[in-house]
Amino acid sequence: MTTKMKSRWADDEDDAAADAARKREKEEKKRAKAEKQRKADALLLQQQQVSTAVADAQAEQNQTELSNRPSKRRKLSPEREEEGKDAVGGEVKLLRFPVGQWKKCRSVEEYEKLNDIEEGAYGWVSRARDSTTGQVVALKRLKMDNANDGIPVTGLREIQTLMDCEHPNIVALREVVVGEDTRKIENIFLVLDFLEHDLKTLLEEMPEPFLTSEIKTLLLQLVSGVLYLHNTWILHRDLKTSNLLLNNRGVLKIADFGMARYFGDPPPKMTQLVVTLWYRAPELLLGTERYGMAVDMWSVGCIFGELLTKEPLLQGKNEVDELSKIFELCGIPTEDSWPSFRRLPNARSLRLPKNPVSQGSGLRAKFPFLTSSGSELLISLLSLNPAKRPSAKEVLDHGFFKEDPKPKSREMFPTFPSKAGQERRRRRGTPNAPVRGKVGDIGAVDFSGIFAGREEEERGGGFSLKLI
Repeated sequence: MTTKMKSRWADDEDDAAADAARKREKEEKKRAKAEKQRKADALLLQQQQVSTAVADAQAEQNQTELSNRPSKRRKLSPEREEEGKDAVGGEVKLLRFPVGQWKKCRSVEEYEKLNDIEEGAYGWVSRARDSTTGQVVALKRLKMDNANDGIPVTGLREIQTLMDCEHPNIVALREVVVGEDTRKIENIFLVLDFLEHDLKTLLEEMPEPFLTSEIKTLLLQLVSGVLYLHNTWILHRDLKTSNLLLNNRGVLKIADFGMARYFGDPPPKMTQLVVTLWYRAPELLLGTERYGMAVDMWSVGCIFGELLTKEPLLQGKNEVDELSKIFELCGIPTEDSWPSFRRLPNARSLRLPKNPVSQGSGLRAKFPFLTSSGSELLISLLSLNPAKRPSAKEVLDHGFFKEDPKPKSREMFPTFPSKAGQERRRRRGTPNAPVRGKVGDIGAVDFSGIFAGREEEERGGGFSLKLI
């Protein structure tokens, strides 16, 4: 009898244990996968419920708003004493307001160009005649440094401020005209009042300065225009004699609003790279970012001094040299005269003399022929501390304009040959207004030798600064 033998391929106990372990591991993976799917389904259901609740709440809110609205539009008509009739018994009619039509800008070709007047940092100006009316105007073309970026902010500010200004001592913007090719954004022109002179050219051509009575007339008109600007919350930020126009009837007008902008109280942060260097206030040179009407009043003081001497008062070569000339003429700032100047960015590294001279003595020595009232006005306008400078209203009420000689009547004001009406103006050494994006740095400056004695000046040494 034969015995059935066990195959050598048969599973032993170890194989059975391994199979059982693999089966348990597989089942465990299935359970974990199923649990993960269950949690994902629960989370999705919860999110759907929240979304539905939010949508229902929004729909309910919208329905509530709709139900609260009036059933029909409110009629813009007078109140009726009785149904269907107004106060005078007539039929009730809705008020209708006429809608203005868009006015197309005229073409610059409607103006006949007569001659060029000048080219400045923000455009060129020419004299032209309106072919329709025959009036002579000033035609200013806006300068587009990068036409791909659109109209520069300086051009927009000039148009906006001039449109908002209406004053006899501010040049009037008549209209804006465009070139024939309207696809080119650089062909934009401002049509302005034409005046025969600007004060800078006039002072260069005059053999003698203006009389005191004439200076008073010019200053009163300048300050009147500045007062109007400040009351309208506009800073000009580039007052100088080349931006002051004068006609042959003695009327002065402020022009060139390329650097003007609106401000508030307290003033916002603004760039300190404004105002032509020779007319720039010391707080701007020292890097202040918050300033107001005082920067324009400093420029008025510089113009006052220029009218007295026919020459710009502070002809600095750069920011450092300009500061040195200011300190030489107006004195050295101290904590008593200007308490906050040390906190300005460019003032922290200045080295100043320990025993500065009193402020105002330099101005009195330079203008000995001025009356005490005139000296007081000039010194106050050129006060280093902006808080001590008078406002435009205070200048108009100053006693300098009430004493003899009285301001000359405009009807008696002298007339001069018009350079602008015949040929291109030639600028001789006058700096341009600062250009956006080019910021100067004063750095550390030593002012300790500002009043080193008269012997050095007599030898021709003059006054200088050293950069540290």
